[in-house]
Amino acid sequence: MDLRKKVLSETALFYGHFKMPKAYEKDWYIDRDTLAADILVSETQGTPFPYSKVWDMLNTYIREHMQRYHEISLSNIKFWGNIYKPNEISKPKLHLNYANLDNSPDWVSLYGVKVEECMIRLYYDDNKRKGLYWEIPLKNNEFIIFPSTCMYYLTNHQKESLNLVQTTTYEGT
Repeated sequence: MDLRKKVLSETALFYGHFKMPKAYEKDWYIDRDTLAADILVSETQGTPFPYSKVWDMLNTYIREHMQRYHEISLSNIKFWGNIYKPNEISKPKLHLNYANLDNSPDWVSLYGVKVEECMIRLYYDDNKRKGLYWEIPLKNNEFIIFPSTCMYYLTNHQKESLNLVQTTTYEGT
């Protein structure tokens, strides 16, 4: 018998701790305080999230890591910061626009700038099994990258402080 397998579709997500290679640690430090300040200023003043060296280092690391280890080439579409109040549950988010697929992102990245007791729930389908979900904690200096076809929401379970999350959308192959 000659039985073969071909994967037609896969919903993959990537997550982990942000860690620069040893050779770059002194020069390439992700200053989360600067990112936090940028998020706060952008959100409170209603201005676009500023392009900065810190954000560029984070973005470059993620894009190069995805290319090198997973052969996925990412190009930036949009980036911004989010503020979540204590005990807040975000509205469900979906970055894919079914009416305009050509201009929709392929991937979404969430990076924990200043987070505590933060959970992300991602929804996905597995053939006939619809509405499945997976929960993953988002911690400081950690990221998660997932397809833009996944709806998600974020919960801030603690009662004391804001959670600050950097969001980036990408076009990718």
